Amino acid sequence: MLSAPLVKGRYVVRFSRDAADVARAQHLRWQAFRAPRGGAAAAAAGGRDADSHDRRCLHVLIEEACSGALACCFRLMALADGRAIPKSYSAWFYDLSGLSRYGAPMAEIGRFCIRPGLHDPDILRIAWGAITRYVDDNGVGLLFGCSSFRGTDWRAHAEAFAALAQGHAAPPQWLPRAKAPEVVDFAPLRAGQVCDPKRAMAAMPPLLRSYLAMGGWVGDHAVVDRDLGTLHVFTGLEIRAIPPGRARLLRAIGA
Repeated sequence: MLSAPLVKGRYVVRFSRDAADVARAQHLRWQAFRAPRGGAAAAAAGGRDADSHDRRCLHVLIEEACSGALACCFRLMALADGRAIPKSYSAWFYDLSGLSRYGAPMAEIGRFCIRPGLHDPDILRIAWGAITRYVDDNGVGLLFGCSSFRGTDWRAHAEAFAALAQGHAAPPQWLPRAKAPEVVDFAPLRAGQVCDPKRAMAAMPPLLRSYLAMGGWVGDHAVVDRDLGTLHVFTGLEIRAIPPGRARLLRAIGA
């Protein structure tokens, strides 16, 4: 765990210490996920994005060292092995019975967001450095979560989804099955969509791109989340698949 804050350049990474810290993270999540939608959906949330999983998670805050302003946050749920996966947020949307056979510690990363208007690639690198420290300290074998595409119209992301289906499919033994009432099946896109790989990759969320660069994989469908106004794609990364050079770099960041 992050027994001491990780200080890197302009930023400090730490776990939340109290309810006030969790509230700050929930407000940033609201700014990132709900406020852009406006109207009743944003107003009903009362300035926070919160759910029942928050109390079971570690909340990671990335703050600006000089001001203490919150730049990024995400939550991390530790699972002893695959038998605990029904407790995860992802299990709300996917049949994860395949992963229930996974025999090593796992961790779910969720609600990753950066303060709107803040564009600094160092934030994502530092976040992965902190995650790497957690993975090493706790013997985690698999990271997973839901990667979110903005909006609920799959056609806006057809090229990206096709690229995922054509080049980043989950191993059959871990493949999540459909469970949510509204899904977008990638099979027609895999067979019929011609895509430009560079353009498709550029259209993906930055966190998902970094998963894929490390050897990550995705499920065979997206889930339509009307509550958040997003399309979720299940994403997994087996730690042993990370290229050694990338792993050394991440450990150096997390040191």
